[in-house]
Amino acid sequence: MKDIDKIIYTHIDNQHPDSLRFLRDCERLLDREIEIIQSDRYKSIDEVIERDRYINGPGGAACTKRLKKEVRRQWEKDNPDHHTYVWGYDVGEKHRADRLLESLTDYDHEFPLIDQGLSKEECHGIADKLGLKRPLMYDLGYPNNNCIGCVKGGMGYWNKIRMDFPEVFERRARQERDIGRSCIRGVFLDELDPNRGNMDTEVFEDCTIACQLLTG
Repeated sequence: MKDIDKIIYTHIDNQHPDSLRFLRDCERLLDREIEIIQSDRYKSIDEVIERDRYINGPGGAACTKRLKKEVRRQWEKDNPDHHTYVWGYDVGEKHRADRLLESLTDYDHEFPLIDQGLSKEECHGIADKLGLKRPLMYDLGYPNNNCIGCVKGGMGYWNKIRMDFPEVFERRARQERDIGRSCIRGVFLDELDPNRGNMDTEVFEDCTIACQLLTG
């Protein structure tokens, strides 16, 4: 996309540190400053879980609401205008774009990857040709660059977190027991069979500011 007024990144402390490396590399490649915004009330998923005493449920994930949606709304309040948002949904995520158009009607939206028929894999290839190293979470085998220990992950995801980031797995398991609710419906993490789940077949969407648009 050309003619972009602002590029904005919503930061959460649970992001892999390599996300900020990727952001700086993008700034150099694009010769543009990326504005970093963050909640002034909560810095991490852990703070949301422990203070709100809520993890995930039919209404969505509390961390997305606190750390992304409310931050976006505050930015809009501080920057009143009829904004046009540019979204990175790929050609396989048209259903998400359609859902967003139905939900966030106050602003205009553009979906350049869908318009160009580009898949996530093709975008990674374009980045590689430009010399832009993708975020490390992809190289570790995760399907997206969500926070480490995303509460919306399935059994396969959490068993991989157990291996790659055991301290995150253990912390989230303790939080589940403290609150009495689990990330995965029907099973607490400390009871999860290490052989359960297949991350390659689990539906696990990127966590964006659109995640909670349907839940008010």
